[in-house]
Amino acid sequence: MRVSVIQMNQGSDKAANLDQARRLVEAAIEADRPGLVTLPETWTNLGGGRESRRAAAEILPTPGAEGGAAYEMLRGLARTHGITVHGGSIIEDGGEKLFNTTLVFGPDGSEIARYRKIHLFDITAPDGTGYKESALYGGGSDLAFFEAGGIRFACTICYDIRFPELYLTLRRMGAEAILVPSNFTLQTGKDHWEALLRARAIDSQCWMIAAASYGNYDERGATRSVYGHSLIADPWGHVVAKCSDGIGWATARIDPKVTARVRAGMPLEEHRDAARAWRAKAGS
Repeated sequence: MRVSVIQMNQGSDKAANLDQARRLVEAAIEADRPGLVTLPETWTNLGGGRESRRAAAEILPTPGAEGGAAYEMLRGLARTHGITVHGGSIIEDGGEKLFNTTLVFGPDGSEIARYRKIHLFDITAPDGTGYKESALYGGGSDLAFFEAGGIRFACTICYDIRFPELYLTLRRMGAEAILVPSNFTLQTGKDHWEALLRARAIDSQCWMIAAASYGNYDERGATRSVYGHSLIADPWGHVVAKCSDGIGWATARIDPKVTARVRAGMPLEEHRDAARAWRAKAGS
């Protein structure tokens, strides 16, 4: 199936972000006819501080019930165009804490997956800028999968990419392609973004599908930058589609025959099973 990664330059105006996302998704559908489109991390809000994030947050309904503006837009795009829409992530109002949450809708508009980001971005960047996602967000604990076009997809978000054990677990649970919507900072992105995605593709022998935010945004008077370079990597680690600077999209064909060929030629899971047996024996 064909998959399009959408690259946005969102800010703190939720209505403008929804309009930008809709226009880009519909342009990608018209141009490339994908069976699945995916948006970046927190595409409904980037910047503006704590109050702006809370204002953009939505209480998520039980599947089938009516949701907020972003929820209904994603569902409507899926149903109108008859495709699978992976909603990157939006800000979920969980009460005391917010959650960084992925929603996926099938071609009939039904919700088919929901995932809360597990690993929260609490780091200090090389220039000394601190990020503490856990100050406002809670972490998830459940894995999420969905089927589309005969392919088993798994959900992750941004900072999750730095934890290879998660991706190996998703592979063991049947994943063939893994989505990684992101807001990678410019400083970490220029050094690590593509390297991490290619490494996880090689480790897990899965497709990596990574829609990312690009450009500058305002964070309480300070200008911050996100790296963009949305891309799709195949199970051999080749980058097969990539966005240029700016807003836009990139599209690639996810081919299960490529996945099968890579896994048959280098049967890493069988070799890992042997290594696990050896470690168990050594520890006895």
